[in-house]
Amino acid sequence: MKFTIFDPLNRSQRFDAADDKGVNKSRAPTIGDVIAARMGRRDLIKGALGFTAIAATVSPLALAASRAHAQADGGRFDFPEIEAGVSDDIVVADGYDADVLIRWGDPVLPGAPEFDVDNQSAEAQNQQFGYNADFIGTVPHPDAPDDPDRLLLVNHHEYTNEELMFPGLDAEDEEFAYMTEELVNIEKAAHGGSVIEIRRGEDGKWAVVRDSRYNRRITAETPMTISGPAAGHAKMQTNADPSGTEVLGTFNNCAGGITPWGTWLMAEENFNGYFWGEEDNAEQEGLEDEPAKILYARYGVPGKWYAWGKFDDRFHVGKEPNEPNRHGWIVEVNPADPDSTPVKRTALGRCKHEGAMPAVNGDGRVALFMGDDERFDYVYRFVTQDAYDPENRDPDILDRGTLSVARFDADGSMTWIPLIHGEGPLTAENGFSDQGDVLIQTRRAADFLEATPMDRPEDVEPDQNTGKIYVMLTNNTRRKPGDENAANPRPENTFGHIIEITAPDGDFAADTMGWEILVKCGDPSIAEVGATFSPATSENGWFGMPDNCAIDANGRLWIATDGNSPEDTGRTDGLWAVETEGELRGTSKHFFRVPVGAELCGPWFVNNDQSLFVAVQHPGDGSTFDNPSTRWPDFEDGMPPRPAVVVIQKQGGGRIG
Repeated sequence: MKFTIFDPLNRSQRFDAADDKGVNKSRAPTIGDVIAARMGRRDLIKGALGFTAIAATVSPLALAASRAHAQADGGRFDFPEIEAGVSDDIVVADGYDADVLIRWGDPVLPGAPEFDVDNQSAEAQNQQFGYNADFIGTVPHPDAPDDPDRLLLVNHHEYTNEELMFPGLDAEDEEFAYMTEELVNIEKAAHGGSVIEIRRGEDGKWAVVRDSRYNRRITAETPMTISGPAAGHAKMQTNADPSGTEVLGTFNNCAGGITPWGTWLMAEENFNGYFWGEEDNAEQEGLEDEPAKILYARYGVPGKWYAWGKFDDRFHVGKEPNEPNRHGWIVEVNPADPDSTPVKRTALGRCKHEGAMPAVNGDGRVALFMGDDERFDYVYRFVTQDAYDPENRDPDILDRGTLSVARFDADGSMTWIPLIHGEGPLTAENGFSDQGDVLIQTRRAADFLEATPMDRPEDVEPDQNTGKIYVMLTNNTRRKPGDENAANPRPENTFGHIIEITAPDGDFAADTMGWEILVKCGDPSIAEVGATFSPATSENGWFGMPDNCAIDANGRLWIATDGNSPEDTGRTDGLWAVETEGELRGTSKHFFRVPVGAELCGPWFVNNDQSLFVAVQHPGDGSTFDNPSTRWPDFEDGMPPRPAVVVIQKQGGGRIG
């Protein structure tokens, strides 16, 4: 079957291209410099094509496995591997079912209208499941906290593909001539997130409880509170909110997290793309005398990826210059209270957050790990000042604590450097008036601290039981041949890699930790790629562009990808299971794949790994509403592809994988 891709630079590729630009001018050593130092430049240059580079970055146990049996069986994963490829439908391993739970446009709120693709409205979309499902999480049902068959599921709606949502639009219309105010309002309503009650029936299948009082939509217009050190700051004040403590909405929410106390953390990522300006401030030179524009430039504001600034003054920096500062935060939501007001927790810093995954430390404090998803940006950690007490929960525990940024050193150690006003270079002389200012300018503060610029840090996932922390580094295509000492040891790092950090004695609040590369991604059969999967990995088992990840109840690592394409890899994105210990460390197996144009997001396990929720985002990306490359999941004439949440279960029951 032929899959036609119409737009050479589709929506997700435009996002990727914006990330590829890079706005970090820091001269600190990149992770590539550090890796190169550990390997030695001569070995690096010749080793990219051979065994030396592999030996320098892969566990010796993996190499031992290759010498013993290159096609070893066994390991901790027991499922028949699927074939990598391209199709217009989802594919899951034999012996498993993959059922659609909810799709874009399906009713969420009680009484919401059914989806009518030909008669969309903002009023309807405000009550229906939003677009481009991303992070998935679950919390116990408030009325039945011990019932594993009743849960509240939360899901992000990262962004919209208007050329797939609405008929007759030109995907290459960069001036938004076709976009009306009503279409923009539909887009705003399709952003944000959803809370839905789900229940597992006697047949073992999950379904949405459509009349639940807990069902909720959060959009780009939902009122929210700003808390923490940056609340009320002069840089947070606008004409609509002179107090600097109230804001409308959240958008471009990528990965996220669920706290130990059952709240939902929404991570605001590419917020810059929603703002307009009289000129492209992000591209200007000589900004040192204009602090506001310096701040814009470090975050890529304005991006003008959407038409919102055409109709809404708050998305035009010439009219509301501080509005961008009110986005790029972690938003905390209480799913158990549908009337609660979401809170933007500024103590966790402002960047293009990919997620915020927590771990409870041995002393009771909570550590949250976050990636700033842009090339040459950083990995962060926030540690609460106070211990979490489940018997006496502090609703504002995330307003007090220390935000730190990671520096990776050549000896295999890494250091968490605190971002505290008045310490080191974070002073008024360098443009930081107080702690709130440090957090509003998190990226600039990290630049001054000489943190390690990374290759697009996405999910950063701690394993509560092992003390391991896995960092997904998606790619960095700005690495050119002859420039291997920056960002990654490979030039034109198309495929990315995964770093494994080890917290000493499981202390997630430790100042210093160890690190190593788990795998460098890509096709290991092509020597020039320099991939370092275990040789036991089959031709279907390798992957590129790691994005989201999950650690199941048995401590096993699962990787979701974003960026594989028919043109570049001959395969779509999907889910892979990766061995992290023993002789098969670095071995990967292919479990699930998405339709053409889609990426896989939000893997989330429940009920001791008996159910796995995944999000299929932007199926058909690169085509149009009128001529889509797939009509998944409905496969009905006139119906475009619809992003959706899918539930995977083993036929007959049992643990997945």
